[in-house]
Amino acid sequence: MASREEITVCEDEVRSRYSHLERMTDLVAVWEVALSDGIHKIEFEHGTTSGKRVVYVDGKEEIRKEWMFKLVGKETFTVGAAKTRAAINIDAVSGFAYEYTLEINGKSLKKHMENRSKTTNTWILSLGGTDYRVVLEKDTMDVWCNGQKMETAGEFVEDGTETHFSVGDHSCYIKAVSSGKRKEGIIHTLIVDDREIPEAVE
Repeated sequence: MASREEITVCEDEVRSRYSHLERMTDLVAVWEVALSDGIHKIEFEHGTTSGKRVVYVDGKEEIRKEWMFKLVGKETFTVGAAKTRAAINIDAVSGFAYEYTLEINGKSLKKHMENRSKTTNTWILSLGGTDYRVVLEKDTMDVWCNGQKMETAGEFVEDGTETHFSVGDHSCYIKAVSSGKRKEGIIHTLIVDDREIPEAVE
């Protein structure tokens, strides 16, 4: 069994060996999260000697805690225009190693992305030299374009519905047609200036 003095010396040695690295950066994790209003970048700094925790969302500091005696735990915050709930879990794996997991609305990032692919459609297009990201939330039929919720007008047509909106001076609509198959459900297609836009995979 090592004496308390020996342990303290060891810790000090470790601390001085890594302190120059820590001053450079405590960035331990970066995630990109696709939400209806855009793709958000979440960065997490964790000082494993000071216990410092800093959360940045799209480059803006959301949480800063300087001295934390407990190195494990959870930080909760919100992301995006819809103030989506997010949490970073800090778990000890072994010794000085930590694992960081991101949850969105109480689900792991992987589960969130799988769920999103079922509940939303996303299209990426370029109009007049500007890139646009159009997202349809299937449950509410809300349409987002580059972070803005769009004004829409719904219309019943012979084979389904059309949700009309405009992007700049371009007329757009999302056509919803039944696939005729129970598993596939409804097929949504974005039409811009009478041209079909292929769906993007995020």
